[in-house]
Amino acid sequence: MARFTLPRDLYHGAGAIDALKELTGSRAIVVVGGGSMKKFGFLDKVVSNLEEAGMEVRLFEGVEPDPSVETVRKGAAAMQAFQPDWIVSIGGGSPIDAAKAMWAFYEYPDVTFESLCIPFHFPTLRTKAKFCAIPSTSGTATEVTAFSVITDYEKGIKYPLADFNITPDVAIVDPDLAQTMPKKLTAHTGMDAMTHAIEAYVSTLHCDYTDPLALHAIKMVSEYLPASYLGDGSARGKMHNAQWLAGMAFSNALLGIVHSMAHKTGAAYSGGHIVHGCANAMYLTKVIRFNAKDETAAKRYGEIAAFLGLDATVDALISHIEGLNNLLDIPSCIMDYEDGIIGETEFLEKLPVVAELAVGDACTGSNPRSITPVQMEQLLKCCYYDTEVDF
Repeated sequence: MARFTLPRDLYHGAGAIDALKELTGSRAIVVVGGGSMKKFGFLDKVVSNLEEAGMEVRLFEGVEPDPSVETVRKGAAAMQAFQPDWIVSIGGGSPIDAAKAMWAFYEYPDVTFESLCIPFHFPTLRTKAKFCAIPSTSGTATEVTAFSVITDYEKGIKYPLADFNITPDVAIVDPDLAQTMPKKLTAHTGMDAMTHAIEAYVSTLHCDYTDPLALHAIKMVSEYLPASYLGDGSARGKMHNAQWLAGMAFSNALLGIVHSMAHKTGAAYSGGHIVHGCANAMYLTKVIRFNAKDETAAKRYGEIAAFLGLDATVDALISHIEGLNNLLDIPSCIMDYEDGIIGETEFLEKLPVVAELAVGDACTGSNPRSITPVQMEQLLKCCYYDTEVDF
Protein backbone atom coordinates (compact mmCIF):
# COMPACT_ATOMS: atom_id res chain seq x y z
CA MET A 1 0.00 0.00 0.00
CA ALA A 2 1.25 3.50 -0.89
CA ARG A 3 0.21 6.93 0.33
CA PHE A 4 -0.20 10.31 -1.40
CA THR A 5 -0.45 13.33 0.90
CA LEU A 6 -0.88 17.03 0.13
CA PRO A 7 -1.92 20.10 2.14
CA ARG A 8 -5.67 20.34 2.73
CA ASP A 9 -5.88 23.68 0.91
CA LEU A 10 -3.54 25.10 -1.74
CA TYR A 11 -4.03 28.73 -2.73
CA HIS A 12 -2.18 30.05 -5.78
CA GLY A 13 -2.05 33.02 -8.10
CA ALA A 14 -1.44 36.73 -7.65
CA GLY A 15 -2.86 37.99 -4.38
CA ALA A 16 -3.21 34.50 -2.90
CA ILE A 17 -1.68 35.78 0.32
CA ASP A 18 -5.07 37.31 1.11
CA ALA A 19 -6.37 33.77 1.74
CA LEU A 20 -4.99 34.24 5.25
CA LYS A 21 -8.14 36.23 5.99
CA GLU A 22 -10.10 32.96 5.71
CA LEU A 23 -8.23 31.16 8.50
CA THR A 24 -10.19 30.55 11.68
CA GLY A 25 -8.48 30.78 15.04
CA SER A 26 -7.61 33.00 17.99
CA ARG A 27 -3.80 33.24 18.01
CA ALA A 28 -1.20 32.92 15.25
CA ILE A 29 2.57 32.95 15.48
CA VAL A 30 4.44 34.00 12.34
CA VAL A 31 7.88 32.46 11.80
CA VAL A 32 10.11 34.40 9.42
CA GLY A 33 13.76 34.62 8.42
CA GLY A 34 15.84 37.73 7.77
CA GLY A 35 14.58 41.13 6.71
CA SER A 36 13.48 40.60 3.10
CA MET A 37 9.84 39.77 3.85
CA LYS A 38 9.64 42.83 6.09
CA LYS A 39 11.54 45.00 3.59
CA PHE A 40 9.18 44.21 0.73
CA GLY A 41 6.02 44.58 2.84
CA PHE A 42 4.92 40.96 2.79
CA LEU A 43 5.31 40.42 6.53
CA ASP A 44 3.04 43.40 7.26
CA LYS A 45 0.54 41.96 4.79
CA VAL A 46 0.56 38.61 6.61
CA VAL A 47 0.05 40.26 9.99
CA SER A 48 -2.76 42.52 8.77
CA ASN A 49 -4.55 39.63 7.07
CA LEU A 50 -4.36 37.47 10.19
CA GLU A 51 -5.57 40.33 12.36
CA GLU A 52 -8.46 40.86 9.93
CA ALA A 53 -9.26 37.18 10.48
CA GLY A 54 -9.65 38.04 14.17
CA MET A 55 -6.38 36.62 15.48
CA GLU A 56 -3.82 37.93 17.93
CA VAL A 57 -0.46 37.76 16.16
CA ARG A 58 3.05 37.22 17.52
CA LEU A 59 6.27 37.21 15.46
CA PHE A 60 9.29 34.91 15.72
CA GLU A 61 11.94 36.53 13.53
CA GLY A 62 15.53 35.89 12.55
CA VAL A 63 15.57 32.25 11.45
CA GLU A 64 18.97 31.79 9.84
CA PRO A 65 19.75 30.12 6.50
CA ASP A 66 20.23 26.42 7.26
CA PRO A 67 18.21 26.65 10.50
CA SER A 68 19.80 25.19 13.61
CA VAL A 69 18.53 22.90 16.33
CA GLU A 70 19.00 25.79 18.77
CA THR A 71 16.77 28.11 16.72
CA VAL A 72 14.13 25.40 16.55
CA ARG A 73 14.12 25.03 20.32
CA LYS A 74 13.89 28.82 20.83
CA GLY A 75 10.96 29.02 18.46
CA ALA A 76 9.20 26.14 20.20
CA ALA A 77 9.66 27.87 23.56
CA ALA A 78 8.09 31.04 22.12
CA MET A 79 5.16 28.96 20.91
CA GLN A 80 4.73 27.27 24.28
CA ALA A 81 4.56 30.70 25.92
CA PHE A 82 2.08 32.12 23.39
CA GLN A 83 -0.03 28.98 22.73
CA PRO A 84 -1.00 29.68 19.11
CA ASP A 85 -3.58 27.62 17.26
CA TRP A 86 -2.02 28.60 13.91
CA ILE A 87 1.66 28.50 12.97
CA VAL A 88 2.26 30.59 9.87
CA SER A 89 5.66 30.73 8.21
CA ILE A 90 6.68 32.99 5.35
CA GLY A 91 9.95 33.18 3.45
CA GLY A 92 12.39 30.75 1.91
CA GLY A 93 12.77 27.12 2.80
CA SER A 94 14.69 27.88 6.00
CA PRO A 95 11.99 29.56 8.13
CA ILE A 96 9.34 27.12 6.90
CA ASP A 97 11.56 24.11 7.64
CA ALA A 98 12.39 25.54 11.05
CA ALA A 99 8.73 26.20 11.84
CA LYS A 100 7.84 22.59 10.98
CA ALA A 101 10.33 21.32 13.55
CA MET A 102 9.23 23.94 16.10
CA TRP A 103 5.70 22.63 15.65
CA ALA A 104 6.72 19.18 16.90
CA PHE A 105 8.54 20.55 19.96
CA TYR A 106 5.64 22.92 20.70
CA GLU A 107 3.12 20.11 20.80
CA TYR A 108 5.50 17.60 22.43
CA PRO A 109 8.03 19.51 24.60
CA ASP A 110 9.72 16.29 25.74
CA VAL A 111 10.33 14.83 22.28
CA THR A 112 14.00 14.47 21.35
CA PHE A 113 15.58 15.72 18.15
CA GLU A 114 17.17 12.30 17.71
CA SER A 115 13.76 10.62 17.61
CA LEU A 116 12.50 13.13 15.02
CA CYS A 117 15.45 12.23 12.80
CA ILE A 118 14.05 8.71 12.39
CA PRO A 119 12.10 8.84 9.10
CA PHE A 120 8.33 8.87 9.53
CA HIS A 121 8.57 8.69 13.31
CA PHE A 122 6.93 11.99 14.35
CA PRO A 123 4.23 12.03 17.00
CA THR A 124 0.71 12.97 15.87
CA LEU A 125 0.54 16.73 15.33
CA ARG A 126 -2.41 19.18 15.24
CA THR A 127 -3.21 18.60 18.89
CA LYS A 128 -2.59 22.33 19.48
CA ALA A 129 -2.07 24.07 16.14
CA LYS A 130 -2.43 23.92 12.38
CA PHE A 131 0.26 25.04 9.95
CA CYS A 132 0.26 27.45 7.01
CA ALA A 133 3.31 27.96 4.76
CA ILE A 134 3.94 30.82 2.32
CA PRO A 135 7.12 30.46 0.20
CA SER A 136 9.07 33.38 -1.20
CA THR A 137 11.52 31.24 -3.20
CA SER A 138 10.89 28.85 -6.06
CA GLY A 139 12.69 25.66 -5.18
CA THR A 140 12.35 23.93 -1.84
CA ALA A 141 8.57 23.38 -2.08
CA THR A 142 8.58 22.78 1.66
CA GLU A 143 5.12 24.36 1.73
CA VAL A 144 3.68 21.16 0.21
CA THR A 145 6.06 18.50 1.49
CA ALA A 146 6.53 16.11 4.37
CA PHE A 147 10.14 17.22 4.82
CA SER A 148 12.27 19.66 6.78
CA VAL A 149 16.05 20.06 6.92
CA ILE A 150 17.64 21.15 10.21
CA THR A 151 21.37 21.64 10.84
CA ASP A 152 23.35 20.49 13.86
CA TYR A 153 26.26 22.93 13.71
CA GLU A 154 28.24 21.17 16.44
CA LYS A 155 28.34 18.01 14.32
CA GLY A 156 28.40 19.82 10.96
CA ILE A 157 25.50 17.71 9.68
CA LYS A 158 22.21 18.58 8.03
CA TYR A 159 19.39 16.26 9.08
CA PRO A 160 16.40 15.73 6.80
CA LEU A 161 13.27 15.24 8.88
CA ALA A 162 10.55 13.25 7.13
CA ASP A 163 6.99 12.59 8.19
CA PHE A 164 3.57 13.17 6.63
CA ASN A 165 2.57 14.86 9.90
CA ILE A 166 4.59 17.95 8.94
CA THR A 167 2.88 18.43 5.59
CA PRO A 168 1.28 21.86 6.04
CA ASP A 169 -2.48 22.22 6.31
CA VAL A 170 -2.48 25.26 4.04
CA ALA A 171 -0.02 26.28 1.33
CA ILE A 172 -0.16 29.75 -0.23
CA VAL A 173 1.92 30.08 -3.40
CA ASP A 174 1.69 33.74 -4.40
CA PRO A 175 3.90 34.69 -7.39
CA ASP A 176 4.24 38.25 -6.10
CA LEU A 177 6.68 37.01 -3.46
CA ALA A 178 8.92 35.33 -6.05
CA GLN A 179 9.61 38.61 -7.83
CA THR A 180 12.00 39.69 -5.07
CA MET A 181 14.54 36.86 -5.40
CA PRO A 182 18.17 37.80 -6.22
CA LYS A 183 19.58 36.30 -9.41
CA LYS A 184 21.82 33.69 -7.76
CA LEU A 185 19.04 32.54 -5.45
CA THR A 186 16.76 32.15 -8.47
CA ALA A 187 19.35 29.88 -10.11
CA HIS A 188 20.00 27.74 -7.05
CA THR A 189 16.36 27.28 -6.03
CA GLY A 190 15.39 26.58 -9.62
CA MET A 191 17.89 23.75 -9.93
CA ASP A 192 16.77 22.45 -6.55
CA ALA A 193 13.30 22.12 -8.08
CA MET A 194 14.73 20.40 -11.15
CA THR A 195 16.57 17.91 -8.92
CA HIS A 196 13.42 17.24 -6.88
CA ALA A 197 11.47 16.39 -10.00
CA ILE A 198 14.13 14.22 -11.63
CA GLU A 199 14.86 12.29 -8.44
CA ALA A 200 11.13 11.78 -7.85
CA TYR A 201 10.67 10.40 -11.37
CA VAL A 202 13.40 7.77 -11.01
CA SER A 203 12.76 7.01 -7.32
CA THR A 204 11.96 3.43 -6.40
CA LEU A 205 8.73 4.80 -4.89
CA HIS A 206 7.47 6.71 -7.94
CA CYS A 207 3.91 5.93 -9.00
CA ASP A 208 1.16 6.96 -11.42
CA TYR A 209 0.27 9.87 -9.14
CA THR A 210 3.79 11.32 -8.89
CA ASP A 211 5.06 10.72 -12.45
CA PRO A 212 2.95 13.37 -14.24
CA LEU A 213 3.74 15.96 -11.58
CA ALA A 214 7.47 15.28 -11.90
CA LEU A 215 7.52 15.32 -15.70
CA HIS A 216 5.53 18.53 -16.02
CA ALA A 217 7.72 20.20 -13.39
CA ILE A 218 10.88 19.21 -15.31
CA LYS A 219 9.43 20.64 -18.50
CA MET A 220 8.38 23.88 -16.81
CA VAL A 221 11.75 24.38 -15.13
CA SER A 222 13.52 23.76 -18.44
CA GLU A 223 11.29 26.29 -20.17
CA TYR A 224 10.99 29.05 -17.59
CA LEU A 225 14.10 28.99 -15.37
CA PRO A 226 16.40 30.75 -17.88
CA ALA A 227 14.00 33.69 -18.26
CA SER A 228 13.26 33.70 -14.52
CA TYR A 229 17.00 33.93 -13.88
CA LEU A 230 17.10 37.03 -16.07
CA GLY A 231 14.28 38.63 -14.08
CA ASP A 232 11.23 38.01 -16.27
CA GLY A 233 8.21 38.41 -14.00
CA SER A 234 5.90 36.04 -15.84
CA ALA A 235 8.57 33.33 -15.90
CA ARG A 236 9.08 33.75 -12.16
CA GLY A 237 5.40 33.11 -11.62
CA LYS A 238 5.63 29.94 -13.72
CA MET A 239 8.69 28.78 -11.76
CA HIS A 240 6.77 29.30 -8.51
CA ASN A 241 4.20 26.83 -9.84
CA ALA A 242 6.82 24.43 -11.26
CA GLN A 243 8.63 24.02 -7.94
CA TRP A 244 5.26 23.36 -6.31
CA LEU A 245 4.55 20.49 -8.71
CA ALA A 246 8.04 19.08 -8.10
CA GLY A 247 7.41 19.27 -4.37
CA MET A 248 4.17 17.36 -4.58
CA ALA A 249 5.98 14.68 -6.58
CA PHE A 250 8.99 14.20 -4.32
CA SER A 251 7.07 14.50 -1.07
CA ASN A 252 5.28 11.32 -2.07
CA ALA A 253 7.86 9.53 -4.25
CA LEU A 254 10.82 10.63 -2.09
CA LEU A 255 14.28 11.48 -3.41
CA GLY A 256 17.71 9.96 -4.03
CA ILE A 257 21.42 10.32 -3.43
CA VAL A 258 21.79 13.78 -4.97
CA HIS A 259 20.02 14.99 -1.88
CA SER A 260 21.85 12.56 0.40
CA MET A 261 25.13 14.06 -0.79
CA ALA A 262 23.89 17.66 -0.59
CA HIS A 263 22.66 17.14 2.97
CA LYS A 264 25.92 15.67 4.19
CA THR A 265 28.35 17.98 2.36
CA GLY A 266 26.40 21.20 2.95
CA ALA A 267 27.69 22.00 6.44
CA ALA A 268 30.69 19.67 6.67
CA TYR A 269 33.57 22.00 5.85
CA SER A 270 35.21 24.87 7.71
CA GLY A 271 35.61 26.96 4.55
CA GLY A 272 31.88 27.58 4.37
CA HIS A 273 28.53 26.05 3.56
CA ILE A 274 27.67 24.67 0.16
CA VAL A 275 24.29 26.18 -0.70
CA HIS A 276 21.80 23.34 -1.03
CA GLY A 277 20.41 24.13 -4.48
CA CYS A 278 23.87 24.71 -5.90
CA ALA A 279 25.07 21.41 -4.44
CA ASN A 280 22.17 19.62 -6.10
CA ALA A 281 22.96 21.25 -9.43
CA MET A 282 26.65 20.29 -9.22
CA TYR A 283 25.96 16.68 -8.22
CA LEU A 284 22.95 15.90 -10.41
CA THR A 285 24.67 14.88 -13.64
CA LYS A 286 27.22 12.74 -11.78
CA VAL A 287 24.45 10.90 -9.98
CA ILE A 288 22.51 10.40 -13.21
CA ARG A 289 25.60 8.80 -14.75
CA PHE A 290 26.02 6.56 -11.68
CA ASN A 291 22.35 5.55 -11.52
CA ALA A 292 22.17 4.91 -15.26
CA LYS A 293 24.22 1.74 -14.76
CA ASP A 294 20.86 0.40 -13.59
CA GLU A 295 18.81 -0.48 -16.67
CA THR A 296 15.48 0.63 -15.23
CA ALA A 297 16.89 3.99 -14.14
CA ALA A 298 18.49 4.54 -17.54
CA LYS A 299 15.11 3.94 -19.20
CA ARG A 300 13.44 6.45 -16.87
CA TYR A 301 16.08 9.09 -17.59
CA GLY A 302 15.53 8.48 -21.30
CA GLU A 303 11.80 9.05 -20.82
CA ILE A 304 12.53 12.42 -19.23
CA ALA A 305 14.73 13.40 -22.16
CA ALA A 306 12.07 12.34 -24.66
CA PHE A 307 9.41 14.34 -22.76
CA LEU A 308 11.63 17.40 -23.21
CA GLY A 309 11.83 16.76 -26.95
CA LEU A 310 15.42 15.50 -26.79
CA ASP A 311 16.88 12.19 -27.88
CA ALA A 312 15.62 9.55 -25.45
CA THR A 313 19.06 8.98 -23.91
CA VAL A 314 20.91 9.56 -20.67
CA ASP A 315 23.54 11.57 -22.55
CA ALA A 316 20.91 13.94 -23.94
CA LEU A 317 19.49 14.60 -20.46
CA ILE A 318 22.94 15.18 -18.98
CA SER A 319 23.82 17.63 -21.77
CA HIS A 320 20.55 19.47 -21.16
CA ILE A 321 21.29 19.87 -17.44
CA GLU A 322 24.88 20.92 -18.08
CA GLY A 323 23.57 23.56 -20.46
CA LEU A 324 21.23 24.92 -17.81
CA ASN A 325 24.01 25.00 -15.22
CA ASN A 326 26.27 26.90 -17.60
CA LEU A 327 23.52 29.40 -18.38
CA LEU A 328 22.90 29.92 -14.66
CA ASP A 329 26.61 30.36 -13.88
CA ILE A 330 26.65 27.31 -11.58
CA PRO A 331 30.10 25.75 -11.06
CA SER A 332 30.69 22.27 -12.41
CA CYS A 333 32.30 20.88 -9.25
CA ILE A 334 32.96 21.42 -5.54
CA MET A 335 36.57 22.43 -6.20
CA ASP A 336 35.36 25.46 -8.15
CA TYR A 337 32.57 26.40 -5.73
CA GLU A 338 32.89 30.00 -4.50
CA ASP A 339 36.49 30.36 -5.69
CA GLY A 340 37.62 27.17 -3.96
CA ILE A 341 36.41 27.70 -0.38
CA ILE A 342 36.16 23.93 0.11
CA GLY A 343 39.82 22.98 0.35
CA GLU A 344 41.09 19.72 -1.10
CA THR A 345 42.93 18.63 2.05
CA GLU A 346 39.90 19.01 4.31
CA PHE A 347 37.63 17.44 1.68
CA LEU A 348 39.79 14.32 1.48
CA GLU A 349 40.27 14.10 5.25
CA LYS A 350 36.54 14.13 5.86
CA LEU A 351 35.61 12.05 2.81
CA PRO A 352 35.17 8.64 4.54
CA VAL A 353 32.90 10.06 7.24
CA VAL A 354 30.90 12.25 4.85
CA ALA A 355 30.46 9.30 2.47
CA GLU A 356 29.24 7.01 5.24
CA LEU A 357 26.80 9.65 6.49
CA ALA A 358 25.50 10.20 2.95
CA VAL A 359 24.87 6.48 2.47
CA GLY A 360 22.91 6.53 5.74
CA ASP A 361 20.87 9.60 4.79
CA ALA A 362 17.08 9.19 4.68
CA CYS A 363 17.04 9.93 0.93
CA THR A 364 19.35 7.06 -0.03
CA GLY A 365 16.77 4.32 0.43
CA SER A 366 14.65 5.41 -2.55
CA ASN A 367 17.56 5.92 -4.95
CA PRO A 368 17.19 3.64 -8.01
CA ARG A 369 20.67 2.14 -7.60
CA SER A 370 22.12 1.00 -4.29
CA ILE A 371 25.45 2.47 -3.23
CA THR A 372 28.19 1.44 -0.80
CA PRO A 373 30.32 3.81 1.29
CA VAL A 374 33.31 3.08 -0.99
CA GLN A 375 31.27 3.92 -4.09
CA MET A 376 29.99 7.05 -2.38
CA GLU A 377 33.57 8.15 -1.75
CA GLN A 378 34.31 7.66 -5.45
CA LEU A 379 31.20 9.56 -6.46
CA LEU A 380 31.97 12.46 -4.14
CA LYS A 381 35.48 12.64 -5.59
CA CYS A 382 33.97 12.89 -9.06
CA CYS A 383 31.83 15.76 -7.79
CA TYR A 384 34.85 17.47 -6.25
CA TYR A 385 37.20 17.21 -9.23
CA ASP A 386 34.60 17.04 -12.06
CA THR A 387 35.87 13.68 -13.26
CA GLU A 388 33.95 10.98 -15.11
CA VAL A 389 31.74 8.47 -13.29
CA ASP A 390 32.68 5.05 -14.71
CA PHE A 391 31.67 2.64 -11.93
